[in-house]
Amino acid sequence: MKNTAILFILFAFAACGIAQAQSDNSVQIVYNGTSATVNVADNISQYLTVTQQGAHVSIAQSDSVASEITYTLSGTSTDGEFYMSGSYKATVELNGLTLTNATPVYSGAAVHIQNGKRINVKVITGTTNTLVDAAGGSQKGCLYVKGHAEFKQQGTLNVVGNVKHAIKAGEYISLKNATLNITSALGDGISCNQYFLMESGTVNISGTSDDGIQCDLEGDTATAITEDHEDEDSGNIYIEGGNITINCAAIAAKGIKCAGDIYISGDPVIDITTSGKGEWDEEDLETNAACCLSADGNIDISGGTLTLTSTGSGGKGMKCDNVLTISGGDITVTTTGALYYNNGTTENTNYTGNTDNVSSDYYSSPKGIKAGVKTQVGNSYTYGGGMVISGGKVKVTTSGRNAEGIESKYYLNISGGEIYINAYDDGINSAQDMTITGGYVYSHSNNNDGIDANGNIYLNGGLVYAIGSRSPELGIDANSEEGKRVYVNGGVIIAVGGIENGASYNQPKIQQSSVSSNTWYTVTYGDNTVAFKTPTISTGGGHGGPGGNSSGLVISTPITPSLATGNNVTDGTSHFEGNCYVGGGSVGIDDVETEQQIVNDPRVFTLDGRYLGTEVPATFRGVYIQNGKKHIKLQ
Repeated sequence: MKNTAILFILFAFAACGIAQAQSDNSVQIVYNGTSATVNVADNISQYLTVTQQGAHVSIAQSDSVASEITYTLSGTSTDGEFYMSGSYKATVELNGLTLTNATPVYSGAAVHIQNGKRINVKVITGTTNTLVDAAGGSQKGCLYVKGHAEFKQQGTLNVVGNVKHAIKAGEYISLKNATLNITSALGDGISCNQYFLMESGTVNISGTSDDGIQCDLEGDTATAITEDHEDEDSGNIYIEGGNITINCAAIAAKGIKCAGDIYISGDPVIDITTSGKGEWDEEDLETNAACCLSADGNIDISGGTLTLTSTGSGGKGMKCDNVLTISGGDITVTTTGALYYNNGTTENTNYTGNTDNVSSDYYSSPKGIKAGVKTQVGNSYTYGGGMVISGGKVKVTTSGRNAEGIESKYYLNISGGEIYINAYDDGINSAQDMTITGGYVYSHSNNNDGIDANGNIYLNGGLVYAIGSRSPELGIDANSEEGKRVYVNGGVIIAVGGIENGASYNQPKIQQSSVSSNTWYTVTYGDNTVAFKTPTISTGGGHGGPGGNSSGLVISTPITPSLATGNNVTDGTSHFEGNCYVGGGSVGIDDVETEQQIVNDPRVFTLDGRYLGTEVPATFRGVYIQNGKKHIKLQ
């Protein structure tokens, strides 16, 4: 009876609006239409100045504040804002908040933190929050933090930026677990300085008039990467996990762009599409095009799944001005845009003219992946950056005029991974030397060379399958006009369209003058077999044909190869989208039950077609399959 009475009293207190004491160091703000209720904990009330006009709330922290204050925002208002200033770190909790700033009082932002310290932005787990800023303000972002913003917890935050950026921080931004949905912004979706770090969570960005995610330097000079990023001002972007989906339709917009380096590791899933055309840059006096992933410094990819699609005129999948390194991950790049031309007065989004005598400042070629820079100084050139691929899977498809698959403006080194290129122009191109020592490389050009370098090409290992377009383009071509050569020193090399005259071979090769369309061939060398399928073969000379080259075929392997028609690889490993199978060689005698079982099979023949009956030759070494029949392999 006594317990029942106590419960009744507690419920009565609650009904009368009597609540438990508020936690220390906390501020509760509940929005309700055109008003807001502000509750400040007693222990900090003397340090805060609260100003309010309807649902527009401003709180100024005194410089005497020496402990972190938590501001919890909840409720709904169609004309309100939260403005906070101070000089000590703080936490802002978004706990089921829907806040639109219609008539700015303190700022045009929905949430404006005029505090240069670390701000925890907790998107409370299980809640959905929406912020919309005022269309008539001068704010830098709908959610603006002067200092550095750390987004945490597993709630959802929807943001609309009606003036500039959706989310803006004056220093770094980090993200863990939270979901950020940016559906519209007149500037960038997310903009910050120093660095951007995403450990986990989800970012969805669309409807921007500029870049999806952009990171700049705060100062004039970049710092190096520091331990735990303490006091780092690198302009870098770090993506270690989570999911990112960005769709940029703006002119020359970048999906992800930074003044420093981009590092992608772990297992993030990144899907970026750009569809805007190029533009003329009045400041640099050159064309500028859209790009899914763009860095002024390096790009380093060691993990994750990346899908990069650029459909606008001159658009690119990925580019950096320094070194691109790929050691892991699954990367798919598709560009379908045409060649973009603009000389400052005339624009053409589908330029089909010859660019040989046109300044490179006047056009932007669509490309899959581009790294490094080539700069003209007087009558000579300087080179910087380059490309290194040692692992991962890379698939590139380009279809617009002048669209190369992979281009390095300096050196290009491939030592591992699997690369699959189908390109309009050169499949793989380097402005200087190219070296391949390992991995699986398929490079098919529809209108130029399969693999091309302005320097030397060193083929030292791996499996390389290169396909050039119509003659005189080649499967593999170095700059022989300036004394450069292709050096074939190792690996399995298959070149439809041939290898440039003057190439140096330090291993055996075979060559034939013609090759059939859409046909399987098998190369056998020692106990190894590689089967490959040719594309459609063009006839006639010049550019313009689809796939293949009527000028022949060159194959080079470590042991003298032989060539047969048909896919003779049994239980092989598929590569290059099923266009190549690599096997371990013929089936050995230990792989069948008895010799008698082999020779009694009515389909057992020697290479010249003789039926063996029950006689087992002394030179018997095993069997293999060719055109559906077992064949005895002899010594």
